[in-house]
Amino acid sequence: MNPADVPGEPLPPPPPFGTGTVAEVLTSAAAALGVDTFSNALNLPAARRVCVVMVDGLGLSLLRKYSGHAPFLRQKLDGGQRLSAAFPSTTAASLASLGTGLPPGQHGMVGYDVLDPDQDKVVNMLGRWDAGVDPLRWQPHPTVFERVAEELPVLTVSQPRFADSAMTRAALRGGGFAGGNTVQARIRLAAEHLAGSESMLLYFYLNDLDKAGHRYGSDSAEWLRRLEDLDFAMRSLVKQVPPDTLVLLTADHGMVDVEPARRFDYAAQPSLVDGVAHTGGEPRLVHLYCEPGLDEAGRRALAARWQEAYGKSAWVLTQDQAVLYGLFGPVAPAVLPRIGDLLIAAREPIALFDARRTSEAAREVVGQHGSWTRAEREVPLLTLARSTRSLRPAGRAAQVAGNHGG
Repeated sequence: MNPADVPGEPLPPPPPFGTGTVAEVLTSAAAALGVDTFSNALNLPAARRVCVVMVDGLGLSLLRKYSGHAPFLRQKLDGGQRLSAAFPSTTAASLASLGTGLPPGQHGMVGYDVLDPDQDKVVNMLGRWDAGVDPLRWQPHPTVFERVAEELPVLTVSQPRFADSAMTRAALRGGGFAGGNTVQARIRLAAEHLAGSESMLLYFYLNDLDKAGHRYGSDSAEWLRRLEDLDFAMRSLVKQVPPDTLVLLTADHGMVDVEPARRFDYAAQPSLVDGVAHTGGEPRLVHLYCEPGLDEAGRRALAARWQEAYGKSAWVLTQDQAVLYGLFGPVAPAVLPRIGDLLIAAREPIALFDARRTSEAAREVVGQHGSWTRAEREVPLLTLARSTRSLRPAGRAAQVAGNHGG
């Protein structure tokens, strides 16, 4: 599919899976540690220990715009890389790509709310998973952590509530887990475990910025305070980890603020849901699942109605267009029916809700993401600290002996 086939402003290029997305961060880190089953697509320097910090919601454009509030991170911007989120630009898709090294079309977490074809119902991929969805069956591929843990210690440092979450079991399983209730507690845990191991891959997750953005907006004083807190925390982390540690910072998506007047209940227009069996996705990337009896002419008519209603502020894509263009990467047959028959990707700062199935609280969210604008899709990869030693200790026994997996 050529982007010109989509009416309106040209659709940006698809994620460059394999060369410059969040899916290559942990795989490149593993290669930098000397695990020869991985490719170092991001050309990371060799290291004995690697700490990958994932900051939920830190888009590259936001970091550049407000870098004056983050002087430590600002120093690292010029030497950093620009990466792409997974599509959609949402936590479930990007964290699953990070954790598996695969595009969403392979790992199957193709949105926030998506259709489970086995149950014929829409299920959530981030919060409380549906009881009928087994995370290991939904995402059966081995994770990067599982593969690396066969050769050297792997540890996740995060909030305790994520230790056995469905998201963790689906896409970030493997290795040990150390939980801390505060950021400083987690920094201490990370530093202690890194110092206690001759070689290690450590994953450090932070979501305070994303939460502030959703509630108050990314242009708010509250968001800026969280950015300042993040900057202080990263400076503290770098000071406390062993000197021979490569510390990287990346993000899963960016964010745009949506004013109340630009949050629309599309289900209030019957013509936009006529012939639609299920609605899913998120407010900036809607998945529409057509009724089984809707023929091709009916689907074209539905797309035309959406184009007329929102075509000036959103891209309207069929499933075939999105898949052929490569937005989800190569798509496995089992994953295809989880993707909407029609996708509505917001281009302007709007949010699209189905008020029949979303709460009032969800419709009050200010900071939004999920679509494919630059603000949402571009994320940083910053090197916060470089390893001073490039070689891993010889012998698998020496590698595993230092495991403090928690």
